[in-house]
Amino acid sequence: MKENFLTKFVSKIQIDWYMFVPAILLSLAGLVTMNSFSGEDQFLFRQSIWLLISVLIFLAATTVDWRFLRQTKILVPIFVSILGLLSLLLLIGQLTSGTQSWFQFGAFALQPSELAKLVLVLMLAKYFSRRHIEIRNIRHIIISGIYAALIFALVFLQPDFGGAMVIFGIWFGMVLVSGISKKHLIFVTILAIATSAILWTAVFAPYQKARIVSFIHPLADIQGAGYNAYQSTVAVGSGELLGKGIGQGSQSKLRFLPEYETDFIFAAFTEEWGFIGAIILLVLCLILLVRITTNAELAATNFETLFGLGVVVWFSLHLVVHAGMNMGVLPVTGITFPFMSYGGSHLLTEWFALGILSSMRRHSQGPRL
Repeated sequence: MKENFLTKFVSKIQIDWYMFVPAILLSLAGLVTMNSFSGEDQFLFRQSIWLLISVLIFLAATTVDWRFLRQTKILVPIFVSILGLLSLLLLIGQLTSGTQSWFQFGAFALQPSELAKLVLVLMLAKYFSRRHIEIRNIRHIIISGIYAALIFALVFLQPDFGGAMVIFGIWFGMVLVSGISKKHLIFVTILAIATSAILWTAVFAPYQKARIVSFIHPLADIQGAGYNAYQSTVAVGSGELLGKGIGQGSQSKLRFLPEYETDFIFAAFTEEWGFIGAIILLVLCLILLVRITTNAELAATNFETLFGLGVVVWFSLHLVVHAGMNMGVLPVTGITFPFMSYGGSHLLTEWFALGILSSMRRHSQGPRL
């Protein structure tokens, strides 16, 4: 009985190697970097467990026909559930460094906002796929914005400024790929500027304002708000062309670079592997994003196309913001590097998304709907 189940399960697995190989290499690059400086920390051990679980989830996801997600009666309850989970987090979530973003389960923690990004992509893909002809109607921009705003608000209240900005970016990016008119694009841009002004004057905490100010003048306070950004740029620059070698990154090893395993793993990796290593890392990301985009363009339905493009927007935001803040050209916001940074929540969600994409590619046959 067990053998029959296992045989059937294995026969259903459909791996898109052009997605799997870059993703697994990125994950392994993260493990190598953590191993270089972990010492007595458990980053490598825990992340190895998360990676194993994530790959198993990816394989399982490839065996499922996810076309049932096109149904409103399925997707809306999922969306409502994630809102409930984020709301519950504000009541009983683990408070860490002033942020209430995790549910704690012993030695492991779960961050619901990562799953919320995937759910938002699915929700917007569903909404826009049904209304792609009418997308130029401002009503659809507003309604889709409400979906994103509900998640945005709950993430922002944690407070997780970086995560909230990614939520906004996913919505804005998917609105763009859905065919927004120039007139409405101007409206959305003005709305974003007005919202930013309100957030700055009435919502942002002093430490959040300090991060933005340190971005504009990164060397003005290198012992205070600009310290992390300064140490990160030093780490990236000190790697030069070929890097210092595995385990020889002084900025990370001597703890000058904080949170090297999460927020600044790109800097830690670049210090060891140099400019060449950074280029290889970014090429792997590019291969992955191009493959997802290509599959999206060949998808059988608008829902699958928009979901694929939404995942590209989501991954690209993390990649650009993380690399940008590590090189001192964007504010420090605590955004992870896809598949590479320490943390089980984002890793599980990203691999799960790849599993759904692989399954969709398998079922993308027949005339386009």
